[in-house]
Amino acid sequence: MIKNQWYIILSSEELPKGKLIGITRFGEKLALWRDEKNNISCISDICCHRGASISHGKILANGERVMCPFHGFEYDSNGKVQVIPANGRTTPVPENFKVNSYYTYELANFIWVWYGDGKPDHNPSFFEDIDNELTFVEFNELWNVHYSRAIENQLDPVHVPFVHYNTIGKGNRTIMDGPILKWENNTMFYYYMRSRVEDGTPAKKPHELSQEDVSKVYLEFKFPNYWENHIAEKIRVVAAFVPIDEEHTKIYLRFYNKFTKSRLLNKIIGKFAIPFNKKVLNQDKEVVETQIPKKSELKMKENLITGDLPILEYRKKRDELKNGVIK
Repeated sequence: MIKNQWYIILSSEELPKGKLIGITRFGEKLALWRDEKNNISCISDICCHRGASISHGKILANGERVMCPFHGFEYDSNGKVQVIPANGRTTPVPENFKVNSYYTYELANFIWVWYGDGKPDHNPSFFEDIDNELTFVEFNELWNVHYSRAIENQLDPVHVPFVHYNTIGKGNRTIMDGPILKWENNTMFYYYMRSRVEDGTPAKKPHELSQEDVSKVYLEFKFPNYWENHIAEKIRVVAAFVPIDEEHTKIYLRFYNKFTKSRLLNKIIGKFAIPFNKKVLNQDKEVVETQIPKKSELKMKENLITGDLPILEYRKKRDELKNGVIK
């Protein structure tokens, strides 16, 4: 995992007020809930007393505390035990009775967690061109791969005419010119490409293309785990690749549109797009889950080609961020 990053971990609708939930993220058991002001708390889901799941307990005091179901220990949002019922409610609790807590943020109908050391020095950011005029519908899927593999699949333009031969890859455009890759800052990049039918000429290198040569459809990736496909002015597809553990990833996929001025109508239109998007994503899943190893690294026994440039750039930057090297 890349530390000191804001990760999308849940869709906001998965955590309604008054509900205490337990999830696994980053290979760790987490308990989450909202207080009466809608603030989100996230602490370890393993009770420091006897290891029971805190998320199987209940919310107390308008969301200021949660209670472990095993022996009634009451935890605050900082993971500190405030009450041990067996000792008496007014008896001071020793400092070592605590679990890890995590900073949270809610943005763009996603719940984010700061996975790192200390307090974050910035808030997360979403895609700048996703505004309130765009309405989205969403679904999620579980993939049996490390989140890096799931991300790399969306950074791979070369697979499209083969994996998606009867959906988004129709037309047998197997030649991949480019891609052109542009870093916007240290943790995000855009990439553009042009695909065409085999005509006996070799694929053009990135430096042989101009911006006018490439497709109007382009893609954007933001570290550590979310991606956008700029399909058209009125259509976007966004995906968040949420790390569960070393071998499992939950993918949240959203279809945004603003075909009409009615958000309700746009929502209905979006629902009609979901079956197609599920089909496309499942085509990816069937192949990506066969990849060995399940987790990717910068140095692997692979022979990359020019069309793999976005993957290579992702691996380089991920390696730098993992090792605390910022370039």
